[in-house]
Amino acid sequence: MAIRILIVDDHPIVREGLIGLLKGAPDCKVIAEASEADEALAKARKEKPDMILLDIALPGKSGFELLKQLHIEMPKIKVVVLSMYSETQYAIRCLKAGAKAYLTKRSAPKELLNAITKVIAGGKYISAALSELLAREIGFDATSEPHERLSDREFQVLCFLGQGMTVTQISKALSISASTVNKYRSQILYKMNLHTTAQLIRYALDNNLTYPSE
Repeated sequence: MAIRILIVDDHPIVREGLIGLLKGAPDCKVIAEASEADEALAKARKEKPDMILLDIALPGKSGFELLKQLHIEMPKIKVVVLSMYSETQYAIRCLKAGAKAYLTKRSAPKELLNAITKVIAGGKYISAALSELLAREIGFDATSEPHERLSDREFQVLCFLGQGMTVTQISKALSISASTVNKYRSQILYKMNLHTTAQLIRYALDNNLTYPSE
């Protein structure tokens, strides 16, 4: 039986490329495609695919938020993240949120097909770069990057600060109070052993930290 796949990416040329690639794989069948999170969720509920190929940078609600929702609502669907972001930024967060594999869009087509095969068989696909990150996460926590200690929401606030957003702008973007944003900022400073907002902004810029969005 063919693997029924939903492709979620806001770029038509990427979706077309993936469809063309998967046509050459005898055990894969693309049953639907979506360009944003709400559309993807609706099609996942309707079509009940075996697998979703998901980009986490989507317009509106991010693919990362969609991933967490899918894992809660439809945990049997296997999600393979295919992202423009490097493994160091989002791979571990995506695996913790329920993804079975994380590949960058620089990956070779054969690697994606290998990942699909392994995931559908019940495993997780771990690239060489991701394997190194996981080894550090499990065995060498003391050497992990400071931002890897943050919760998802704290990391989001850090990224927004790095983008030059004010507390008021962040509170509106996240639909939370300014005092809550300030609380997150204080927690970030403590966890990262920094002392000022300027240091947070510099850290985010130096490490090219961005939260997935269009």
